[in-house]
Amino acid sequence: MSIARFDHVSEKQYAGDLAGREDGLPVDRIPLPRRATKGSAGYDFICPVETVIPPGGEALIPTGIRAEMAPGWVLLLFPRSSLGFKTGARLSNTVGVIDSDYAFAKNEGHILVKMRNPSGQALTLRKGDRFCQGIFLPYGTAEEEETEAARTGGFGSTGA
Repeated sequence: MSIARFDHVSEKQYAGDLAGREDGLPVDRIPLPRRATKGSAGYDFICPVETVIPPGGEALIPTGIRAEMAPGWVLLLFPRSSLGFKTGARLSNTVGVIDSDYAFAKNEGHILVKMRNPSGQALTLRKGDRFCQGIFLPYGTAEEEETEAARTGGFGSTGA
């Protein structure tokens, strides 16, 4: 059962989010996330630009990717298991939550991943490295009144 699809954001959106980093892969050459095996739950995201995360620091990685999914589904982002196990690296917000309406935000639903390096050594993510994984899950809602508000912004746009 297919409930979602990955696509690229526009070159303009991607270039703006690269924030002057000139060495990134062209957005149309970034591989769409994919599973490594038939039994894999996670879709691996590729790091499109070499990123050095200093000891105790963090870095924002623009993936160049957006995800359109059916209502009632969410995409959760985690570090790749091997990266977290070997280096202790993790997402700055612990788990990235990509809502089903995020794909239609003003930033084209561009998935940005902020990684944290808690170790005492610099961590280098090379261009082309698989660095995080996304898992689609269904979600339910509570009985209380449903909201009718529509998303207008991107990252953090629904409030503090």
